[in-house]
Amino acid sequence: MVTTKRIICLANSRKLSGRCVAGKELKGGAWIRPVSGRETEEVSEYERQYEDGSDPKVLDIVDVPLLRPTPRTFQSENWLLDPETYWEKVGRATLSDVNPFVGDPSALWTNDSSSSSGENDRVKLAAANRMPRSLFLLRVSGLALNVFAPGEAFGNRKRRVQGEFSHRNVGYKLWVTDPIVEREYLSKSDGSYRIGQCFLTVSLGEAYNGYCYKLIAAVITRPAAGGSKS
Repeated sequence: MVTTKRIICLANSRKLSGRCVAGKELKGGAWIRPVSGRETEEVSEYERQYEDGSDPKVLDIVDVPLLRPTPRTFQSENWLLDPETYWEKVGRATLSDVNPFVGDPSALWTNDSSSSSGENDRVKLAAANRMPRSLFLLRVSGLALNVFAPGEAFGNRKRRVQGEFSHRNVGYKLWVTDPIVEREYLSKSDGSYRIGQCFLTVSLGEAYNGYCYKLIAAVITRPAAGGSKS
């Protein structure tokens, strides 16, 4: 039986060969992450498209057809999508609409592990599996987007975009998986680009080599929202 959830889309980020889509339910504010039936659960373009073939954008208000909840350890927000039914855009949210859904957690999961290129950017898998959730929506006073090639010293010239910010006086450097932001900033020269106050959707990703990495799944700014007021 299909259940339709109306959400504000707060992430449409890269995941393997597809996307990871997530949003807040308008009634009640619960996180919803539609997932596919594949082992790695990424959502294909076909599965997430509107009837006109377009792709959901961050801040779209969307009716998503779902079959059943499929929580998976710390990714408690997962719901299996109905791959045969179109998603429907029913409106567009403003930053004022997003404000009530902002969280202020005491920490972003745990802050006891950093990778060589990050800061407080990962959680040990055993600890992650005890976590009750994998998504936060934050409002940060400032964000730097750093563009560089983290593996250049080892011959890998692939450049990436990393977000640097503070939450509750703790610093974080997390990789960005928001494809729109990635495309915009990879077109620029290496460097650090300052952004003012913004919203961030932060996600705890799949396990990799014994860790789950914290990712910036969406960067939501006033220009990206079409100039809507905060």
